Amino acid sequence: MMSTTLQLSKPYGEVTAQIAGSDDPVVLVHGVGMQSAAWGPQIEHLSSTHRVVAVDMPGHGGSDPLSKDAQLPDFVDWLKAVLRALDLGPVALAGHSMGALIASGLAITHPDLVTRVALLNGVHRRTDTARAAVIARADEIRGGGYDLETPLTRWFGQSAEDQAARAQVSNWLSDVDLDGYATAYNAFARGDATYADRMGEIMCPMLALTGDGDQNSTPEMAKAMAEEAVNGRSVVIEGHRHMVNLTAPTLVNAALSNWLNAPIVGDRNV
Repeated sequence: MMSTTLQLSKPYGEVTAQIAGSDDPVVLVHGVGMQSAAWGPQIEHLSSTHRVVAVDMPGHGGSDPLSKDAQLPDFVDWLKAVLRALDLGPVALAGHSMGALIASGLAITHPDLVTRVALLNGVHRRTDTARAAVIARADEIRGGGYDLETPLTRWFGQSAEDQAARAQVSNWLSDVDLDGYATAYNAFARGDATYADRMGEIMCPMLALTGDGDQNSTPEMAKAMAEEAVNGRSVVIEGHRHMVNLTAPTLVNAALSNWLNAPIVGDRNV
């Protein structure tokens, strides 16, 4: 695996990415507070059959931030610029959490750039109560309030696998640029409905995956997204929460391999 830096035109600046493997491209976009390293188990697995590019989201890892008032469409435009700079042609695209919102937005607005899309622990049409709570948290973060324990407690159980992953995630959250984190979280909090009414425009194979214990990216959300897409499929992994790609990597990797290999017959996935 090698690290690379892309120099994009304004307003995007530098973007860092981890690249491994060869052949057909798969691009991975992490969630708020994380970095490309959070895809470690998937990079290792998928790079045996594909050229994997895991990018650092704006204001995370080594990537320059977007403006503080950026919303979800600005992050989608950023990803479009990244893909064009990579010059890989149409790609299979997977996103986790905020990355899932960005990935679905790109698949809807620029289908020519995406061959397949996988949405891991994505959010979709929050309830009014849930939306108010996450927006309140976004406003708190923008005001300088940073609570590390709340997301960690929500994302992880007490199993050995969960606790090992929690230690990794705690380190990434501790290292995140607070301004970049606040900008991304604000867009995440307000972005669940931005493209929700257009999920039926996703024509390529789509995977919506989550853990049955994820209270914010619920199984109901995953199933709704899969049902609304033309070639959608949902997978719910039992006994896991929001960071399922780290706590259940074998199951997630198998689901991603199936997604990458799924043929299309007529208007539906086989």
